[in-house]
Amino acid sequence: MLVNNFFWTPIWSEEKPEFVKSLNKVSNEYIKNARKKNKDHIKKHGDFGISHHSVSLLSDNNFLDFRNYVGQKSWEFLDNMGYDMKKYKTIFTEMWVQEFAKKGGGHHAAHVHWNQHVSGFYFLKCSDKTSHPIFHEPRAGAQMTKLKLKPENEKNIWPGTDVVHLYPLPGTMIIFPGYLGHEYTVDFGLEPFRFIHWNIQAVPEEVVKND
Repeated sequence: MLVNNFFWTPIWSEEKPEFVKSLNKVSNEYIKNARKKNKDHIKKHGDFGISHHSVSLLSDNNFLDFRNYVGQKSWEFLDNMGYDMKKYKTIFTEMWVQEFAKKGGGHHAAHVHWNQHVSGFYFLKCSDKTSHPIFHEPRAGAQMTKLKLKPENEKNIWPGTDVVHLYPLPGTMIIFPGYLGHEYTVDFGLEPFRFIHWNIQAVPEEVVKND
């Protein structure tokens, strides 16, 4: 029997450790300032239960080589999905670094970033003892008609799987469609957990030219 897989959702991943050392160094000040913004929470509750979220990194040229790299990869991601990228220009809308609380409890509930075409992560500090990303089935119809998997299939990825866990290393880059719901598991504060997140829009060339 011929089996075709249609309407699948790509998630790209790549090990790119050469950015880790330099980006951790320039990210330290951003995380320090993010902690200052959360000082009232930390004073009252300790460094627990939150994510220290930086301001935008898009104007900082210390991240320029990294932006150029992931920007090109994000363009290739859309091109690989079959889109006519000669008609579009990709632009970063957001990029920030964040680190989960030292004493644990940091997490993100499932969400998407509105009006984005590509999202991505680059992991600076993580291990098998930290939080990790989870991706969710994006098709509403598939969710509404979900059946139970065979017990022996629950630990593997099947066409019927609706939740996928990925376990990054420092230097892991993950690129995925902007419509794909994602979350982060609760971090226990055993080891540092830090990553860069970005979003990209594909804007029609005629809009860019007329702007």
